[in-house]
Amino acid sequence: MTGRAWVIGATGLVGREALLALLTERAFTDVLAVTRRPTGISDPKYREKIVDFEQLESALAGETADVAVCCLGTTIKQAGSQEQFRHIELDYSLAFARAAKAAGVHHFLVVTALGADAKSLVFYNRVKGELEQALSGLGFPALTIVRPSLLVGDRKELRLGEKLAEPLMRLFPKSLRGIHVRKVGRALATSARSPAHGQHVIPSKQLHDY
Repeated sequence: MTGRAWVIGATGLVGREALLALLTERAFTDVLAVTRRPTGISDPKYREKIVDFEQLESALAGETADVAVCCLGTTIKQAGSQEQFRHIELDYSLAFARAAKAAGVHHFLVVTALGADAKSLVFYNRVKGELEQALSGLGFPALTIVRPSLLVGDRKELRLGEKLAEPLMRLFPKSLRGIHVRKVGRALATSARSPAHGQHVIPSKQLHDY
């Protein structure tokens, strides 16, 4: 089997791990990172396309792919406002998904969050849930949703609340415990190479097995 995979969000914590994991998979002979800046990664089967995310669909027109992995993610603090957070998390992700559908992608994978629910009273979880809902309506033959708890990894910026919570979360049950981004990346790559049909959800507790 040969396959072409897309990744968006490859300069982020989860996206970089997903990209590196995809590059180790023999099932994929062409891996394209859709990014706003260079990743610094070099590999014989790796390509990157630096694009303006406001023009995602037109920038990807003419490309073809079998699998697409969406790892876009930010915080309200980084985004600057709830409105901009929604624009990045929802609008950009859906534009990428529509471009993937037009490119022939049969399996779309997305990272959302534990507690994602379009009816949630928590803004962050509600936007993640709205994204899941919208993606479900796009008609991909296979859709995999990964819902991690607190992401653990080497961040460039310090998030004090998360840093303080990490030791405490080791006491929590698997379903709530923090999950290392490397495991999320492996889960995405493993799921991407596996034949799939229909909608699948990988909860945080299952991610510890990767």
